Order: sequence, then structure tokens, then C-alpha cells
Amino acid sequence: MILPIVAYGSPVLKRKALPISKDHPNLDTLIANMWETMYAANGVGLAAPQIAQSIRLFIVDTAPFAEDEAFAKEEVAFLKTFKKAFINPTITEEKGAQWEFNEGCLSIPDIRENVNRKTHVTLRYCDENFEEHTHTFSGLAARVIQHEYDHIEGILFTDHLSPLKKRLLKGKLNAIAKGNINSEYPMKFPVKNRNR
Repeated sequence: MILPIVAYGSPVLKRKALPISKDHPNLDTLIANMWETMYAANGVGLAAPQIAQSIRLFIVDTAPFAEDEAFAKEEVAFLKTFKKAFINPTITEEKGAQWEFNEGCLSIPDIRENVNRKTHVTLRYCDENFEEHTHTFSGLAARVIQHEYDHIEGILFTDHLSPLKKRLLKGKLNAIAKGNINSEYPMKFPVKNRNR
């Protein structure tokens, strides 16, 4: 089932999400709905807070990036097949040089900005069978993971921007929060937005 994606300005997007247990109600259905929602919105990642669930869960499928000729062949091969659900993840290390890449977010449609992130991230997480893994990801996969991990920490990619850039985007962000946008996928906008 395709779920509405929560828009910028919704409090759930700024809240640190809570861990879940293996008996979390309807977890398989929730994850299946998240995949369907993400694909319907042409996304490469989706975190549970973006569908109004403040839990530590996100999904990633980097296959769309495999079409980009800017990446090395070995990275393209990995991106083509990298599809995973992450439950209760914890970043244990971020390392490598900062690199800039143009990011967007399904909760903040029509805004894309360059964001600096580290090239490598080590993550401890459970898969959908609640088997624990620790793995180091690199390049674009690491970036998508860091972006989605930010969501479960209550951080948006716009929080990484300079104060000047944030001021320049304020009008567009306010429009999104008020629902004054045309989205190609279902969205849920804040009912009240007292700060705007």
C-alpha cells in the first residue's frame, strides 16, 4: 500500500526515533508498504519518520544511481544490487574525506542542494529477520545511508546547509510546510504550523 509521505515542517521529522523489537506489530507489512511508497515516489531511500512512524527503520535501494555514468564500474555494479532494510541501526564510525553531492528528499520536494558527507560509514544494524550485522559502506551507498540515518535522528539534509543557504530557501520550505506545492506522490502536510 502506498502511504503518504510526511512533509517538511511536520514534528515527526525532527524527533529522534525509537528502537523497535522483533515483535513490532505488522513489521513485514510496514516494510513492504515502505518499499511500495518509495518506488512510487521514485526515491532511493525512505525512513519510517517520513511515513509518520517515529521508529528506527529505513530502507535503501540505490539501483537508480547505477544509470549514472559518473561512477566507476565496480561502484555501479554494487549500486545496481544494493537493496536493504535497516532496523535499529547505529553508526559506529564515519571516516574518509568530506565529499559534496547534490541531495534531495521525498519530504522536501523540488529542493536539491549540495551536502558534504564522509566517504565511509560503518553501521551496526538488524535486517528484517532481526539478524545483526556490522558493515562498512562506501561512496554513494554510504551517502544514502547517512541521509536516511539522519532521518531517524531527527535531522534533515537542509540542517547541513549554511545559515545563508537556509535563509535563501526559507520561502520554498514554508510553501512545502503549508502544502503549497504540486507533488507527484501522496503527501501529508502539517495540520498546524505555529512557527511559520
